[in-house]
Amino acid sequence: MQDFPLYFQLGITHILDWQGYDHILFVMALCGVYGWQDWRKLLILVTAFTVGHSLTLALSVFNLIPVSVSLIEFLIPVTIVITSLVNILRKNQNKSSWLLTYLLTLLFGLIHGMGFSNYLKSLLGSQVAGPLLAFNVGLEVGQLAIVFITLTLSFLVLNGFRASRREWNLFLSSAIFGIALTMSLERLGALFS
Repeated sequence: MQDFPLYFQLGITHILDWQGYDHILFVMALCGVYGWQDWRKLLILVTAFTVGHSLTLALSVFNLIPVSVSLIEFLIPVTIVITSLVNILRKNQNKSSWLLTYLLTLLFGLIHGMGFSNYLKSLLGSQVAGPLLAFNVGLEVGQLAIVFITLTLSFLVLNGFRASRREWNLFLSSAIFGIALTMSLERLGALFS
C-alpha cells in the first residue's frame, strides 16, 4: 500500500478535473435540492454514488464486464440530465422522492464507474486492489469537496440574495440540465459515427 497516496491523489484529481466536468456537474446536480441541514442525506447519496461506481470500476478493471467507451460517454451526461430534471420536477422532499434519488444515484454511479475504468486501467500494474481502493477513497473525498463548495454557494445565494430554495434549485438544476443536454446530444452523434 505504499502507492496509496499516489492513487488517492489521482482519485481526487480525476474527480476535480475541469476537463472532465461531467462528474462535477453530476455531484452538483445531486446537491440542487439540499441545504446544509441535509448534509447527512447528501453524504449517503454521495457514498451510494461511490459504491456504485466502485463496483463497476472494479468489474471493468478486472475485465469482468465489457465497456463500450462511446456508449458510456453518452450515458454519463444522460445521468446528469435525468438528475437535473428530477430536481426541476420535484415539488417537495418526502421519503419516497429521497428513495428515488438514492436508487437513481446508485444506478448512475454504476454508469460513471465504467467511465473511469479505461483511465484507471491504463495506470494500474499488477497490483489492483490497493490502488483501486485508494483511487475510490480519493474520488469520495473529491466528491465531498464538490458537495461542500455547492452547499456553501447555495447558502450564500439563499441568504445573500434572499432567493427561495425552489428558485435556487430551478436555477442550478436548469443550468446543469442545459449543459448536460448539450453534452448528451454531442456524444449521441459520436455514438453512431
